[in-house]
Amino acid sequence: WGAQDFREALAAKQSRYMGRTIDPETEIVATIGSTEAMIDTLFALTNPGDRVVMFSPFFENYRAQVIMADCEPVFVPLNPPTFSFDPNVLEDAFRGGAKAIIICNPSNPSGKVFTEEELKTIADLCIRYDVYAIMDEVYEHIVYEGHKHTYMSTLPGMRERTVCCSSLSKTYSVTGWRLGYAIAPQPIMDRIKQYHDFNTVGAPSPLMEAAKQE
Repeated sequence: WGAQDFREALAAKQSRYMGRTIDPETEIVATIGSTEAMIDTLFALTNPGDRVVMFSPFFENYRAQVIMADCEPVFVPLNPPTFSFDPNVLEDAFRGGAKAIIICNPSNPSGKVFTEEELKTIADLCIRYDVYAIMDEVYEHIVYEGHKHTYMSTLPGMRERTVCCSSLSKTYSVTGWRLGYAIAPQPIMDRIKQYHDFNTVGAPSPLMEAAKQE
């Protein structure tokens, strides 16, 4: 699941930023980059034929990962220049029987930082339609002045249905180290860990020893 001290360091850091206590034993797994964290999560939460919503434009991996999981991608446009979304269009996508939504926040490639109000709108729909939120938060600390990153899992009713995927790549400029992680409540994390174990076994342990010092 990742070196003990690395998971403890991650739990301490993310607990500080998320404002809640994260258990390094039951709620974190270290992965080979956030890319693996995302695909592990998709396989853990979906069944073949499920619909997965994503905002467009999107990071190219998402569509491919959804298809790899034998699911159907459903696209909701982010409208320039503000890259806002139409809540009615999003609800239509949920109403069609979505199992999960993938959200990159801050977004690659648009740079969109979702406001707390926008995230609450999405959260309300997730709760109403029983949809998981799969968050790619690799840019969580790279936000320009005037914007604030809000963690979806901190919104009311969302902790139990949100998976936070991130990595050290961008914040610490170590993209080639391939050190990522997923954070989720234990019932979801148990399933993510199972897929991770059979998928890659583990992330590179010597690099975890170095990264914990950061």
